[in-house]
Amino acid sequence: MSHIARLESGHAHVALLELRRGPFNYVNVALLGELADHLAQLDAEPDCRAVVLAAEGRAFSAGADFNGSDDNGDGSSRDPGPLYEQAMRLFRVAKPIVAAVHGAAVGAGLGLAVAADFRVSCAEARFSANFNRLGFHPGFGLSVTLPRLVGPQQAGLLFFTGRRIGGDEALRIGLVDLLVPAEEVRASALALAAEIALSAPLAVEATRATLRRGLADAVIEANRHEREVQCVQFASEDFKEGVRAMAERRAPQFQRR
Repeated sequence: MSHIARLESGHAHVALLELRRGPFNYVNVALLGELADHLAQLDAEPDCRAVVLAAEGRAFSAGADFNGSDDNGDGSSRDPGPLYEQAMRLFRVAKPIVAAVHGAAVGAGLGLAVAADFRVSCAEARFSANFNRLGFHPGFGLSVTLPRLVGPQQAGLLFFTGRRIGGDEALRIGLVDLLVPAEEVRASALALAAEIALSAPLAVEATRATLRRGLADAVIEANRHEREVQCVQFASEDFKEGVRAMAERRAPQFQRR
């Protein structure tokens, strides 16, 4: 079953990819691998100058699936290694990506949104780096990408509290680049990508490479550490309590064990 659809964008030189694991588009190995494959293919297509990443359903991505129901059957819901192996491929992409973020972008879903160059969203969207609230260390390279985007102070606040913020707050701290009515998110993301596509593609890609110099290597190195810490913490009682508390919609009672 395909998790990614390539659709007609309606704009010259702009490719449109849609996440299709609705309604919440939880990321797994198959989805990220397929997305990375599509982006690699678009990198090889001279006619493509910019990419829009959108999603069907109620959320952009509500995160990774930690309830053991990952349809890969590979245990990646507990060992994040296979998932991160595919996720890290996203940071080697050469062409600019605009994420059209509606609904929730939570946990790994936030990591996916932040991997893009720009984010177009709406007031109704919800963003959360809820890892610590679930009892474990952030992943998906967010320990590098989120501070780089919003600064270490705001990143720490989002990490330590796990709070959900709406589109207005996300715009204020620089997590979102453009805020539009909910029904205009995808069209506005496409319009931004079309504006980028008007510039000289070789110049855009060279400038992007300069701006992101060293980023992929830094993210991949940080992600190795993220995974090591996560694998320890996934075995903890605090992680089990965090997951239970989320499912039961209550405040967690962590015991430092």
